[in-house]
Amino acid sequence: MVDVQRNKGVAIPVLLVFAIVVASFAEIDHYGPLKLFVVALLLSPIFFISYLVFSYKGPKQSKLYGLEYLTSKLPAVKKAKGHVQFKYKLMWTALVVLLYFALTNIYVYGLNRTQSIDVFASFRAIFAGAEGSLMDLGIGPIVTASIVMQLFAGAKIFNIDLTDSSDKAIYQGVQKLLVIIMIFVEAIPQAFGYLVPDTALVNSLAAIAPGYGHFLAQTIIVAQLFFGSYLVFLMDEVVSKYGIGSGISLFIAAGVSQQLVTGTINWLPSSLTTTMSLTNPPAGAIPKLLYIITHASSGYLISTGIPQIMFEPPNPIVALLGTILIFFIVAYFQSSKIELPIAHERVRGARGRYPLQLLYASNIPVILATALLANVSMWTLLFWSSPVLSHVPILGHNPLLGSYPTAAQVTALNISQTTPTGGLAFYLFSPNGLSDWLFPILQPSTAQSVLFGHTAWQEGIHVIVFLGFMIIASVIFAKFWIETTNMGPSSVARQIMSSGMQIPGFRRDPKVIERVLKKYIPAITVFSGAVVGLLAAGANLIGTVGDTSGTGLLLAVGIVIQFYEAMGREQLMEMHPVIRQFFVGG
Repeated sequence: MVDVQRNKGVAIPVLLVFAIVVASFAEIDHYGPLKLFVVALLLSPIFFISYLVFSYKGPKQSKLYGLEYLTSKLPAVKKAKGHVQFKYKLMWTALVVLLYFALTNIYVYGLNRTQSIDVFASFRAIFAGAEGSLMDLGIGPIVTASIVMQLFAGAKIFNIDLTDSSDKAIYQGVQKLLVIIMIFVEAIPQAFGYLVPDTALVNSLAAIAPGYGHFLAQTIIVAQLFFGSYLVFLMDEVVSKYGIGSGISLFIAAGVSQQLVTGTINWLPSSLTTTMSLTNPPAGAIPKLLYIITHASSGYLISTGIPQIMFEPPNPIVALLGTILIFFIVAYFQSSKIELPIAHERVRGARGRYPLQLLYASNIPVILATALLANVSMWTLLFWSSPVLSHVPILGHNPLLGSYPTAAQVTALNISQTTPTGGLAFYLFSPNGLSDWLFPILQPSTAQSVLFGHTAWQEGIHVIVFLGFMIIASVIFAKFWIETTNMGPSSVARQIMSSGMQIPGFRRDPKVIERVLKKYIPAITVFSGAVVGLLAAGANLIGTVGDTSGTGLLLAVGIVIQFYEAMGREQLMEMHPVIRQFFVGG
């Protein structure tokens, strides 16, 4: 391979910044030589990548081409050389989903699960992970890397043209590299702050390296999290290239479906430490309903039982009804389309329709918006309580960014340590059901365990800010997603032209077709982003069974419908190979 032209003078400022950052760890947390060496080792790839980017002087405009050689060496799943038959696609999809479920039940070695804190507790549904397992980070690093790349590409910082094949290839390669970086970015702060190592492992390592037992145990946990997260990334590639649909989507749907079934029919009591009673009924919505109706007196049923069935968590009937309502709304929007008439240029009478779904951007925007919320939650928590990050100037322990409960508040209010009680994190925190926002607004004097000292009008602002963020962020990500996945007017126009089709009554010219599509695609992109954001936030406010979150429910329903449609397309292409040219271009 030809050597890349570089400005080697860039190495001096990069090394200087690297030295300052490493030295700051010694100053802030008084790290010893071994810890400083490990810190330097972990940070060195980031600064090496920075050097490769900023020193690039090649013929291409984008600095990302400085990483081309590095990204070409990353482990990846090779694309199939020919057509993969439907039965094999179905087999690979099923095997990957089974492997996903298996990995969610393999727990991190050397982790004290009773003392560890789940930073992503409120976002498990969309991160497709399982607390304390190899899937602890789930798809978080993949989605976060996608957010960063889309934001940078949308802001034209990368100077990338995604319609150009070579630019798109380097974009995808850098995104893979960023996934690896994000795994460490999300794993290290958790392992060194909230994932507590087991005492036995710490003691055994301390016997080998006195004074470094805890540090080495945390390093082992990070290594396992990296293995699990990168395996998820490769599994997603297997599904994308040899299976049906998207691996990330399937993992989300599988996890949410499991929670929905459990939340609906779980017959075990809410608290397993006490016997089943009217105050400790079955946790599932339907068993809870049947148990209270059959065991309660008429007086108890009227005064306490009906409100308990309808509104009291876990899994009230209102949440079950809300879940069913969201299912039908999503199914309706998913099946609604704007159909443009198209005709074949050479075959007379060969006419059809090109469908543009109302949910044109699919569910991806709401995944990205919720992942952004999860990162806000994680980093505000880290800056508030992490032994290292809480000392960072301005950001560290700043109540404007987010404040979190003390140990006394956790015990007194029976809340999680990851629940924000103030600041930006509080106003962006997702409510989960009517008992989290409506009842506190109506009766603030009896809901201080939810309001955390805030007034009813502040809780109202919380709901409005959360709704507004989900809708606006989903719209923005919808526009970015359409442009980065060749679903914009110009790309679709070229796809229609390459398939030999045209819009009747218009000249056969990509620019003409693009002008027609520009009347529809930008509008439905904004509409689809706003709708999925509103539906996800609305489902959170109503509540869902199994505590799946509104986003998780929305995604699961949409993913299952899309998977069904994808299976139909695959079967159609299997029976009529000519149709494959329209869908995949070959």
